Amino acid sequence: MSKKVFLGGTVNGSLWRNELIPELKIPYFNPVVLEWTDEAYQNELRERETCDFCLYVITPKMTGVYSIAEVIDDSNKRPQKTVFHFIVKDGENEFTPFQIKSLQAVGKMVDRNGGKWLQNFQEVINFLNKNV
Repeated sequence: MSKKVFLGGTVNGSLWRNELIPELKIPYFNPVVLEWTDEAYQNELRERETCDFCLYVITPKMTGVYSIAEVIDDSNKRPQKTVFHFIVKDGENEFTPFQIKSLQAVGKMVDRNGGKWLQNFQEVINFLNKNV
């Protein structure tokens, strides 16, 4: 049976999923929907539970912090399937040096919890594709 990856992380107009999806050889669940409803939320929770990997990509277009909470929650509850990556610049938006330092601390925490912090987008693609 083929493995599957949950594509969590920044939404808010960020295009990282559009760059990742064409490169993937592994099936995926994209939680981005036109209208966020309770049904969409419940579906997302189910997919986070059942997917073999939960990828969280954070970009400077993030406006809330819930994705950070999700990656830490998953790295505690499901460390073997948690993958974290952040992108420093997304279009005109860029993380500040202080934000980068904070995100690096999140990455180290994910690693310490047993998850994977991948610091290069190509590493993310390679990791997921080798686990097809």
